Amino acid sequence: MSKISRRDLLKTGALAGLTATIATTIEAADTKKPAAKSMIGVPFEKREKVRFGIIGSGERGKSMIHDFLGIENLEIKAICDNVKANAEEGRAMIEKAGRSVPELYTDGDYAFRKMVTRDDLDFVYIATPWEWHAPMAIAAMEAAKHVGVEVPMATTMADIWKVVETSERTRRHCLMLENCCFNYNELLVLNMVRDGVFGELTHAEAAYLHDLRWIVNEGRSEGLWRRAWHTRVDGNLYPTHGLGPVANYLDINRGDKFDYLVSVSSPSKSLNAYRVANVPKDSPKWKEKYVCGDMNTSIIKTSRGVSIMLQHDVSTPRPYSRLNHIQGTKGTFCDFPVRLFIDGQEGGHKWTDLSKVKDKYEHWLWKNLGEKARGAGHGGMDLIMAWRIVQYFNEGLVPDLDVYDGASWTAPFPMSAESVAKGSMPIKFPDFTRGRWSEKRSTLA
Repeated sequence: MSKISRRDLLKTGALAGLTATIATTIEAADTKKPAAKSMIGVPFEKREKVRFGIIGSGERGKSMIHDFLGIENLEIKAICDNVKANAEEGRAMIEKAGRSVPELYTDGDYAFRKMVTRDDLDFVYIATPWEWHAPMAIAAMEAAKHVGVEVPMATTMADIWKVVETSERTRRHCLMLENCCFNYNELLVLNMVRDGVFGELTHAEAAYLHDLRWIVNEGRSEGLWRRAWHTRVDGNLYPTHGLGPVANYLDINRGDKFDYLVSVSSPSKSLNAYRVANVPKDSPKWKEKYVCGDMNTSIIKTSRGVSIMLQHDVSTPRPYSRLNHIQGTKGTFCDFPVRLFIDGQEGGHKWTDLSKVKDKYEHWLWKNLGEKARGAGHGGMDLIMAWRIVQYFNEGLVPDLDVYDGASWTAPFPMSAESVAKGSMPIKFPDFTRGRWSEKRSTLA
């Protein structure tokens, strides 16, 4: 096989299945992409009113519609969902709020292709099963629309690159909507990091630890598709909620970058144990074989030498946590629960909370919008994120989080699976910025 060129292999129809596997592996390892016109520093065009199209109005989509309706200068022009009842529920919410009634697109899995060609859309919001994120985002950008896609941005390295390259070619932003970056504590701690409270940063921890056994086994919503991933991939299926905020603390793509990753998975036991205790013996779920380890732990090393522990566990009985841990030469912050220690503080070596630093380091987004946001989705961070998107347009701003951030934070999904499959071998991160990661620039300033 080593004597066959990539071009020859791709031309060999008889090896189509093998070609797909090898091509994906080559794509994942290819960190030297050709030069392209970067989207770093590109502002949104100014618009007083921002016109949204929505793809996916299930549980997550309807939750965001609720928050979108609380934001001025945002108009929802169209909703697409292959389940007509979901689209109708979304439309009813909008109509009840006294807003203009959106047009519905419900004619099958690919109805989104027609919706994104409308000439009255500025931004397309995508909340669908993961495997649809990349193709839908690409279709919207090809139709000259900016895009906001729920996490993760894609599921394969090849698709991550396709999203990046499409954004660059079409000159349209693709924002991965990592809402946790807009949460209260994450933004407050980001201000502390910038002020040097923790000194020189040396280590971070991030995770998505969430008992989803009931959710992935229910007969609707995420239960219809999310469990299937546990039969396909052994790795970190959902890396971005913890990793996004930590990447902001560490100036990833803004002075540092992820260098390489190693990953290990525990045995896969808990989903099967749940099935034994709760699933009827005649259910088709008994034909499923779960391969994703209950706990996946990855270690990321950055180019500046910082270490990051990244974990994923949605199968084990446990309280929720994203870890959200940052430490440096002067102190440490950990969340879930909140713990803060600053060298030389009063009271000696004991954890404290954020009460003494809140007034000084509370982020301006929460100072301005906190009262309104706290009644919105996920404790308010969803509304803060949505409001900020509209502000990008209203003021012609460069987005806080760009396509390269979404790509970098999503990459541990396929990379962790590759590392686990190769006996925890190190896997090199691609440089999605093509060398611009070392440029200092601020985010969420």
